[in-house]
Order: sequence, then C-alpha cells, then structure tokens
Amino acid sequence: MAQLIDLNADMGESFGDWTMGNDEALLNVVTSANIACGFHAGDPDVMAKTMARAHENGVGIGAHPGFPDLQGFGRRRMSIAPSTLANMVRYQLGAARAMAAAQGLKVRHFKLHGALSNMASEDKDMARTCYEAALSVDPDIILVVLAATPMQEVAQELRARWAAEIFADRAYNPDATLVDRSIDGAVIHDPELASSRILAMLEEGAIISESGKRIPTPIDTICTHGDTKNALEIARQLRKKLKSAGFTLAPMEGTGNSG
Repeated sequence: MAQLIDLNADMGESFGDWTMGNDEALLNVVTSANIACGFHAGDPDVMAKTMARAHENGVGIGAHPGFPDLQGFGRRRMSIAPSTLANMVRYQLGAARAMAAAQGLKVRHFKLHGALSNMASEDKDMARTCYEAALSVDPDIILVVLAATPMQEVAQELRARWAAEIFADRAYNPDATLVDRSIDGAVIHDPELASSRILAMLEEGAIISESGKRIPTPIDTICTHGDTKNALEIARQLRKKLKSAGFTLAPMEGTGNSG
C-alpha cells in the first residue's frame, strides 16, 4: 500500500445566511478542500472565508464547479452545449482563482461536482470538454478524477496532472461509477463502515463495488461530502484509522503515478 494519502471534503457550500455543513471543523481534519464556486452552492463571501480558513490549516485549496443549479444543489442532470459547458467551467475556475489570488493563495486542484461529475464519469467527451476548459485556464492544475472511469482516461490522454479519487461515503456500481443517490444504501452514514471500506480498498488497491467486484485503481485521495449526515464523524474516524494503518496524510500532489 502507498503510505501517502490525501483526505478531501466538499465545502464552501453555504449561501448567505443559510449554512451547509461544518466547514470549520472539517478543516481541522482534511488535507484538501473542494470549494464551491457559486453555481451549485456558495457565494463570494463564503468562498473567500473558506479559502482563508483552509490556508490557515495547511489545507490544499481546490475549485469545485458544478451545474447552475442552486435549488437542486447541482445534483440534477442537465443538457448543456459543450461550448457553453466549457465556458461555465472557465467562469467558475476563474472566480476561484481570483478569490484565492486576492489573498495571496493558489487554487491547486479542480474537481467537478454532483451531476456534472457523474455525467462526466460516464461520458469521455463531456469529461474532455470540462478538463480542456480547466487546463485552458491553468495548465498545471491537478484534475481530481473519479478513479477507474472515463474521467481518468481523459486526464491521462491530456497528459495533465491528476489525482485518483475514491469516496468514503458513497457506494459503487461495478463500472466504478457511483450508485444513484435515490437507491437505498447509495450514501453511507456510518463512520465505522465508511472507514473500514476505505481501508479494504487501500489494502487491495481497488474499488470494491456493491456487487463485490474489485476494480484495480490507483488511489490518491479520499472524499467525504461536507453535506452528508455524519460527515465530520466520518472524516475524523477515517483520519484516525488511516494514521493507525501507517498512512501519512498530506495535500494531493497530482502526479497520477501512484499505481
């Protein structure tokens, strides 16, 4: 097993007076933060504050763009022309980079959110549209890909920096995509179950699907969703178990060469 691992969480998803998740506490646990860019969640003040807190805690800063879907939290599938989708990605990444630069900080990685991510994990052309758009803004940014999906294939073909991600709080289909949230058991809330699953995947160097199928893959970073019930408890338990197993937690490097 590789002994260096990143633990990331989606955050910065509050909006105005409405609060989502416990970012303050999560930033004491994770090593990378995927910060909403205003389309599916978040706002400029939340983005700036989350980046500042992440920097104070030595947490890597990432942009987390999604569909323009505040009401649906970016989890509703949309049909958008590729040229428009590319500009939406540039727009959101540009906003994140500007907010970071104003504080003397840097956006290190890029991770698609929600339905946009799920669709790109199934469709190479869509993944390519998003990744080429991001790389046109920052050729050195780390692309966080859903491990063993077309997203990873595209990142490799583009010769980009990338990091293979698995999820602590989501169940997997046999093709390495995520089980639809509408299905019972798709989202995992039990911290012990979540951490034990991840340790088993790291041990085997493979995603373990609900069917029991093993899908060999490099694993560079592990995600827990900031809006998931028990997200903080899952992150804490996972960090504890990873350290006990001999892993060193650090922000992702994005070489894509871990396996």
